[in-house]
Amino acid sequence: MTRLATPPLHGGLVVVQPVRHKRCAACRRGPLSMLVLEDGAPRCLVCADLAHLVFLPRGDTALTRRSREESALSVVVVRFNRRRSRYERQGVLVEENALARAEARCLADGEARRRRRARDAKRRAQEDVRFTAAFAAEILRLFPGCPAERARVIAAHASVRGSGRVGRTAAGRALTERAVVSAVVAGVRHVDTPYDQLLMSGVPRYEARRRTARTVEAVLRDWEAEVEIRLTG
Repeated sequence: MTRLATPPLHGGLVVVQPVRHKRCAACRRGPLSMLVLEDGAPRCLVCADLAHLVFLPRGDTALTRRSREESALSVVVVRFNRRRSRYERQGVLVEENALARAEARCLADGEARRRRRARDAKRRAQEDVRFTAAFAAEILRLFPGCPAERARVIAAHASVRGSGRVGRTAAGRALTERAVVSAVVAGVRHVDTPYDQLLMSGVPRYEARRRTARTVEAVLRDWEAEVEIRLTG
């Protein structure tokens, strides 16, 4: 009978997933998918009194930890990696009821995380609504002639979370005049000029900006002058 190399102990019992076909030295059952080494001789899980345990593959750290906490008996499962010349952990054997309890605990945590994510998403959405409203109000303060709906559209576009646009920069969140004006300029450039068409036709970005600059400036002057017209009209 060929003896197997003894795997390193992990603070208790160790079960091996053999690389080659092996039979139990006691009952001759085989080939074995898992075995225990006793004095270098393979024993099946039945003969080793471990057949009542279930296998939990590695991968879920929390489930593994909780399964071992819940199980009165747990066994590390290893397999020899020929390329690396070492035994590597494949998972654990635990009591079936312990695994069920551990899964219930993890599911409860998962539900708690889902509820927390939902609360966080709702809070962020509310913050975004307030910020967009404040951004639109600042646009209207600087450009009184800008239509209110247009100001809301510019503010919403500039302040999309995760977009990297001016409204999400530090200056944008602080509602600095420079950031707000930049957002308005960008909104006018894309809507009131042929800027996008110029880019699509291959015109370089800086040249497209130069060609549309007068139109942008004219729109901004109209929006700034509107308050004077209302006051003197």
